[in-house]
Amino acid sequence: MEFISTRGGQSVTGAQAVVQGIASDGGLFVPREFPRITSEELEEMLSFDYPERAAFLLHRYFDEYDKDELLEALRKAYKKFEGEDPAPLVRMDNGMYMLELYHGPTCAFKDMALTVLPYLLKKGCELAGIRENLLLLVATSGDTGKAALEGFAGAEGIKVAVFYPEEGVSKMQKLQMCTQDGDNVTVVAVRGNFDDCQTGVKKIFTSAECAAKLREEGYLLTSANSINIGRLLPQVAYYFSAYLDLVSSGQISMGKKVDFAVPTGNFGNILAGYYAKRMGLPVGKLICASNKNNVLTEFWRRGTYETRRPFYRTMSPSMDILVSSNLERLIFELSGRDAPRTAERMTSLSSTGRYSVGTDELKKFKEEFYAGFASEDDTVECIYDFFEEYGYPMDTHTGVAMKVAQDYEESLKDDTMSESNPLVVISTASPYKFPQDVLYALTGNDVKDSFKGVKRIHLLTAMKVPEPIKAVRYKAIRFKTTVSPEKMFDEVMKFIG
Repeated sequence: MEFISTRGGQSVTGAQAVVQGIASDGGLFVPREFPRITSEELEEMLSFDYPERAAFLLHRYFDEYDKDELLEALRKAYKKFEGEDPAPLVRMDNGMYMLELYHGPTCAFKDMALTVLPYLLKKGCELAGIRENLLLLVATSGDTGKAALEGFAGAEGIKVAVFYPEEGVSKMQKLQMCTQDGDNVTVVAVRGNFDDCQTGVKKIFTSAECAAKLREEGYLLTSANSINIGRLLPQVAYYFSAYLDLVSSGQISMGKKVDFAVPTGNFGNILAGYYAKRMGLPVGKLICASNKNNVLTEFWRRGTYETRRPFYRTMSPSMDILVSSNLERLIFELSGRDAPRTAERMTSLSSTGRYSVGTDELKKFKEEFYAGFASEDDTVECIYDFFEEYGYPMDTHTGVAMKVAQDYEESLKDDTMSESNPLVVISTASPYKFPQDVLYALTGNDVKDSFKGVKRIHLLTAMKVPEPIKAVRYKAIRFKTTVSPEKMFDEVMKFIG
């Protein structure tokens, strides 16, 4: 299959798209067409385990990869997860389910793709005839960084540089990153927020001068953020798998639509759900849940994306984002794949901090998506109430998604024309990744030490503490550098020099 740029300037193979990461015109790669999964194929997939489902779907996009080798790589990746199923579905009540995506090596949903990306990159280089070393640049709001570090630590021919906002991640997320093993990795704090990190990385990617200097050192740039199509497409699999688990367990009949509520920051997670729907999965509404940084909610209401607004640091830091990069892919689709218009809008976003969509496009958005947000108090109250009722502890990002899901279901009571479907809430991280905030939500108590928070949550909930969280407590901090955004490339050159 071919992949094209959202801005119209490039067409490449799947392997080239994965290795390149971002298109030469600054756009994002998307499939030339969406492969359709037939009802007969859905029936066939019922008997597959998770790696088989993921391999079946991924191979429809990356058809130049050997299917058996791809399946073997996926089995190897998901053996790193706790339990037999890397994406278990938990039934709550009244047609609501939790899709737990935090049982991987870093306890966050990014593991679902970043344990697979090393294979996709390595094999992609082979298929594309690329012999240079790879430099993986990562901007992270907390979870992607650690998942990339863990996935690529020790990988031959690949170096990984992770940039995170100095005050924009949880203490546990920072500890996980800054204690990472591996001679081929580095972690750097940036004075600013995630958008500053992401903008800095994109500037390096689109700079001919930076590319030339890296080539002189024998390195080719690529990305582990969800701007890389190789990061995004593996996430499609867990939407299919959740649906198939509902069918195989007798919760729904094949063909019944299912809604998904997704905590949303950079828009990659929920976009994977949209891609699943385009492939033929019976998805009803995609519920886009934002925190106090509710730029996406306002966009859905007014049709104008506006980034020149207050930025808030919240208890759900992985969603503290004002520039949702993957929204560009959705804008491209709902504009009728109008690449010049998409390029014009992204240029406007870069120069003015805003762009608008037309009435027809906004109508399409609202047909596919419901958008809402949760305040800090809303999130705390939701986590507390849900634990009181079900004995189920959630992390802060999942708490945002649950609150907005509840708001959506409440809105259906006043709309007799809307269909009520089973609802799956995407649970993106272990509560132990945000122990202080989760403990506060559950008890009203503040603790300064993350591991005291872990201990008290365990005593309160009896939820097993993941081994990766236990292990980080006694590891030495390796990375202590902090830079301004304009010095990010200098740190890259020091790292590879």
